Amino acid sequence: MDIRYLGHAAFEFTHGATSVLIDPFLSGNPTAAATAAELHPNVILLTHGHGDHYGDIVPIAKRTGATVVAITEIAGELEGEGIADVRNANLGGTVAFDWGSVKLVPAWHTSTTPNGTVSTPAGMIIEIGGKTVYHLGDTALFGDLELIGRRHAIDVALVCIGGYFTMDRHDAVEAVRLIGPRQVIPCHYDTFPPIQTDVGAFKADVEGSTASEVIVLAPGEHHSA
Repeated sequence: MDIRYLGHAAFEFTHGATSVLIDPFLSGNPTAAATAAELHPNVILLTHGHGDHYGDIVPIAKRTGATVVAITEIAGELEGEGIADVRNANLGGTVAFDWGSVKLVPAWHTSTTPNGTVSTPAGMIIEIGGKTVYHLGDTALFGDLELIGRRHAIDVALVCIGGYFTMDRHDAVEAVRLIGPRQVIPCHYDTFPPIQTDVGAFKADVEGSTASEVIVLAPGEHHSA
C-alpha cells in the first residue's frame, strides 16, 4: 500500500486500483505537491471542516464522482453542494468498502467549514491493503489516544506536530507513546510561519524514547507501508 504526502495534512493512499484521498487542501497550500485537477480518487475522507483540510473537496468529488466520508453535519452540507455519494458517519462509526474501511474516532479540536457548518472533528482509522493507517486529524494531546492504540494495531500514524493550531512536536512524542504505532509520518507543520517546527528533533525524540520509526516525507514523496 502506497502513501503519498501531498503537503500539510493531505495524503493519498493507493492500493491496486483504489485511490483514497484525505483532507485535500491543495489550492492555496504553499506546500501542495499536486493540483486538484491532477487527482483521481475513488474515495475522499475529511477529518473536519477547517479550510486547510476541507480545501478542494467539492470540485474534486464533483469531477471524479468519488465517494466522500465526512461527519454527519458536514456530510449534509456536501450533499447540498451537489456531491452524489456522501457517507454521513459519526464518531465511533465505521464505513465499509470492498477495499477496507474507515472508522471515525475522537479528536480534540474545533471544526467549522468555510460555509459556516459547525461540527465535531474526527480522527480516521483507515484499513486498506492489509494495513491500518490512523490520521489523527488536528488533535491536541489527550489520554484516550492510548485507548485507540489498544483497540487498533496501528501500522502507520499520521501525526500533526506543528503546534499553535494542534499539538506541538513535544506533545506529539507523547501521543506516539500512547498509540504505539509501528511507523509515524509527521504532518501539519512548516506550511505557514506559526506552525514551523524542527521535524528532525521530533524524529530523534520519538525514536529515542519509543519503538516507533519516524518516516519524514517531503511533499510529493511516497512511502510503502
